[in-house]
Amino acid sequence: MTESNPRYHADPPAEHLSGSIERVTFHSEQSGFCVLRVKVRGQRDLVTVIGAAASVTPGEFIECQGQWINDRQHGLQFKAAGLRCVPPSTVEGIERYLGSGMVKGIGPHFARKLVRAFGERVFDVIEDNPERLLELPGIGPKRQARVTGAWAEQKVIREIMVFLQSHGVGTARAVRIYKTYGDDAIARVTENP
Repeated sequence: MTESNPRYHADPPAEHLSGSIERVTFHSEQSGFCVLRVKVRGQRDLVTVIGAAASVTPGEFIECQGQWINDRQHGLQFKAAGLRCVPPSTVEGIERYLGSGMVKGIGPHFARKLVRAFGERVFDVIEDNPERLLELPGIGPKRQARVTGAWAEQKVIREIMVFLQSHGVGTARAVRIYKTYGDDAIARVTENP
C-alpha cells in the first residue's frame, strides 16, 4: 500500500437506498438536516438514514444516494448525499402520511376516514376534486379549505425541491434556497442562478 496509489484515496462509489420513513427522529427546519428511521425491503431492522430534506413525514417513501458510515456514537448509518421524498403509494403508507400532521386539518382519525372513503386515489381527490371531501361526515367548508390549502403548500415545496435538485443543486443547499426565497425560489434561481 503506497501513498501514490489513487485506489486507496478515492471515495467509495455512491450506493442507492430506498424505503418508507417509519419515524423522523430529528429534523431541523433551518438547515433541513434530518435523522430518519427507514424500513428498507430485505432488512429486518429499521435503517438509520441521515441527510437533508425541506420536509419529511412518516409514511413518505424516500430514495437516496450516499454511503454507509459507522458512527462511533450511533453505529451503522446511511449518510445520504442526495435524498428525495415521494408520497407513498400503499394504503397503509398513505394513511400514516396523512395522519402524521403534515397536512393541517388531517390527523390520524381523519386520515383513516379519507383512506377508507377514497383509497389510493385520496391524493387525487384532495387535489382535483376537493368538493368530494364534503361527502364525509364531520367535514365542512372550513376544514375542506384548510386541508386543500395545506396540501397545495406541501405540493409547492416538493416542486421547488425537485426543480432545484434536477438542476444539480444538492439537497442541503436546496433547503437553504427554499428557506431564503420561499415560494419564489424557482423564479429567483431561474432569473439569476
